[in-house]
Amino acid sequence: MDIAAVKQYLTGLQDRIVDHFGELGGKAFIRDSWERPEGGGGTSRLVEGGKLLERGGVGFSHVMGTKLPPSASAHRPEIAGRPWEAMGVSLVFHPENPYVPTVHMNVRFFAAKSPDGDPAKGVWWFGGGMDLTPYYGFEEDCAHFHRANKQALDAVDPLLHPRFKKWCDEYFYNKHRQEPRGIGGTFFDDFNEAGFEKSFAVMQAVGNAFIPAYSPIAERRRDIAWGERERDFQCYRRGRYVEFNLVWDRGTHFGLQSGGRTESILMSLPPLVKWRYDWKPEAGTPEAKLYTDFLVPKEWAGA
Repeated sequence: MDIAAVKQYLTGLQDRIVDHFGELGGKAFIRDSWERPEGGGGTSRLVEGGKLLERGGVGFSHVMGTKLPPSASAHRPEIAGRPWEAMGVSLVFHPENPYVPTVHMNVRFFAAKSPDGDPAKGVWWFGGGMDLTPYYGFEEDCAHFHRANKQALDAVDPLLHPRFKKWCDEYFYNKHRQEPRGIGGTFFDDFNEAGFEKSFAVMQAVGNAFIPAYSPIAERRRDIAWGERERDFQCYRRGRYVEFNLVWDRGTHFGLQSGGRTESILMSLPPLVKWRYDWKPEAGTPEAKLYTDFLVPKEWAGA
């Protein structure tokens, strides 16, 4: 098990994404390195007010400790109390133009040592995925995003995409609203069934797919004219994004419960957001079409 190779891949992935979208948005990402008193730290890369991204954050973290938070051990009680380490890259991009969708991507690795230090008794897994959250839907964008994810996973194992796509639809779901967060993508967690090398390859396939999955969509929609109506709806729908991240997301819970850096964890939240009481879009409008045509699970890769 080559943990050093995982870390090298993740830091390289962060650099590639930051360089690409810094150039695309015409503004460099700032660098903010931090340390965690309990062990480890990370580097947060952030841009605000660029030509493309109102806020974009790409974080790398490598943290460790002796006591796992409930979010990590709830599903695996046998690892509670073990020394552990976790590393990953997590990003969220919130474009200014409402016609450009918000996007999230995360890839991560976790390992917990056995109480007696026997490597054979250690526990490890990979996780990750990406999902797209449009405010104004375009079928060709949804199909492109899902096909890019499918092609990346198919290159490793054709059986993975249908499973990870379904997992994503079920995970990125606001249960209290009975509503998907967006149009999905791929998601997997606690993945070690294929052995270390192949499981690592699965994580890399997801990470490497991000730029080709999202960048063409951003470039295609970034110059569409928009006004107050579109901005208002975007800010309203961003509220659903905030609700999911704070109420349901395991990564957010793990970061906060494990003593991670709060600013780096919450840089995934949009800079402007609105809530209204029991509001619904008028039937027949582009805003209503988001709910009827896009916020429903579909086999987009086959569209």
